[in-house]
Formats: sequence, C-alpha cells, structure tokens
Amino acid sequence: MGAGSYPDLSRTRRRRLIVWAVLRGLLYTTLLVVLYYQLPLDEPLGASAGVRILIGLVIFAGIGVWQVRNIAGSYYPALKAFEALGLILPFYLLLFASTYFVMERVSAASFTERLTRTDALYFSVTVFSTVGFGDIAPKSEAARVVLIFQMLGDIALLGAGARVLLGAVSRGRQRRSDPGENPGPADSPR
Repeated sequence: MGAGSYPDLSRTRRRRLIVWAVLRGLLYTTLLVVLYYQLPLDEPLGASAGVRILIGLVIFAGIGVWQVRNIAGSYYPALKAFEALGLILPFYLLLFASTYFVMERVSAASFTERLTRTDALYFSVTVFSTVGFGDIAPKSEAARVVLIFQMLGDIALLGAGARVLLGAVSRGRQRRSDPGENPGPADSPR
C-alpha cells in the first residue's frame, strides 16, 4: 500500500498516524528520563563538566542532524517533526540537568541548595522556559558559565532549531509534491 498525501488519507488513518507519532515521541521522552535517573552521575567520571557538556552538545547536534534528515525524507514530515521534538527537547534539557547535578556533586557551593536529580531537572526546565523562580540559583562562576551556555542554547534551539525543523518539513512536503520523486523510507506507512 503506497502512502498518499496527508489530506487525502481517511480520518481514521490520519488519527492513527498522529497517535503513533505522539506515542513514539512519548517513548523517546520516557526512555531519556529513565536513562537520566539510572545513569551513575553520582560517581566521579574523571572529566570536567565543560568536556561533558561539549560531548553532550556534539551528540545533541548529531541527533538534530539525523532528525532533520528523517523529517525531510518522511512521507509525513510534520508528524515526523512533532515526533522529533520528543527526542530533541528532552535530550537537551536532560543534558543540562545532568551537568548541573554533577556540578553540584563536585562542589556543593555551585548552587544555592543541594540538587537532587529532580531539582536539577526542575532548574533546567525553569531556565529553558524563562520562568526562573529564583529558588535555585548558580553561586559559583563555573555554574554561571554553564547557565550562560544553556540560556544561549535555549535561544538558538527556540529560534534556529524551530526554523530548521520547519524548513525540513517544508522540504519534505515539497519532495512529496514533486512528480517522479521516490519517497524515502523514513516512516513508511503501516
């Protein structure tokens, strides 16, 4: 069975595609959160927080490129972009949460209070959402530098990241509308 354009699909088929995209996004998010809580972040890893965050950002960029390619080659690029957010956004937030957690373990003077994993995740999300309740704040210069990187990354992710995802959706739709184009195997219809 070939894939039709999204508007040409039956209402039931469109709903099924949406549900599967949401479920895959939730699965990605759930797996990342479970991994975050299971990783041995309490144990000294021997590398500085800067090296860890750099490695995490490189992995994040690789995942982003992989997702953009999947979106552009997808039968239903908008759904694939929505699904990609379930992987990209939690990975980004958990990367900084784990960095804050490790920094606090290395030096209790890094933040205004001791951070559990949940506290570190809470702090990462409040910074990302620009709410910044002020109950947890960086005290050390190193923690403030990492926070600066997160804030700049937040701006880039919201601005450039959204533009890149929307561009990939547009390219995927354009590719699908070009006659003679062979749709990619990124998400073949079920």
